[in-house]
Amino acid sequence: MLHFLADFVLLPPAGLLLLCALGLVVARRRRTLAAWLLCSGLLGLLLLSLPIVSKYLLVSLEAGIRLQLPAAGLTPPPAAIVILGGDGALARADGAIVTGAQMGPLSLERVRAGAALHMRAGLPVLVTGGSLAEGAPPIAALMAQSLDADFHVTPRWVEPQASDTWENARLSAAMLAREGINAVYVVTQPWHMRRALIAFAHAGIAAWPAPTSLDMVQPLSLRQFHPTAVAFLNSYYALHEWLGCADYALRR
Repeated sequence: MLHFLADFVLLPPAGLLLLCALGLVVARRRRTLAAWLLCSGLLGLLLLSLPIVSKYLLVSLEAGIRLQLPAAGLTPPPAAIVILGGDGALARADGAIVTGAQMGPLSLERVRAGAALHMRAGLPVLVTGGSLAEGAPPIAALMAQSLDADFHVTPRWVEPQASDTWENARLSAAMLAREGINAVYVVTQPWHMRRALIAFAHAGIAAWPAPTSLDMVQPLSLRQFHPTAVAFLNSYYALHEWLGCADYALRR
């Protein structure tokens, strides 16, 4: 409940809309304050919807994140690949379309990157992620199915209980420790990697980043100052991750 309230207050769009609503509430008695609250909320919504702002927010999370393969002489050398579960989707019957629970685009991107890394490094794969909705299968099970059917990679371990990144790390580390494995590659989006590495460090396992891709700041153009829904979503991801990093860094 505390995390939900923190997300509601601190993350867009709810937090910024709350500023605007508060400005309307005090408008009759405190006009200056009301104007400041309304302008702050609206300006925040505008700025976060600009591609130039969202891209810099994402890139700020990815500083120092890069893929290092075994040839780079990592110590200790990774002995497994951990693919973190992400989003999911539910589909209904419609002609020949597949029905039921499916991976979302973020999870699929991680599965594809993990399969490619497996082909290059030859290491066993662990997928981790619990159910994203009541009655739905664990996202780890869907990822394992996709790895096997679509990429001809059979995961050695399936961890189906984790409800967030912290538990992804804790439960995966415990599972791998029984196999004597204390160093892994972690596969996830680059903007999620910083929080994931903090979680794995807390879990007591050495983790090397294997990001799906890296974002780049594009040369300045008018398009970067055109508000878009995609840019706003990317800003949300970035701010959510920075908030998560702060939360994880304070945990003991």
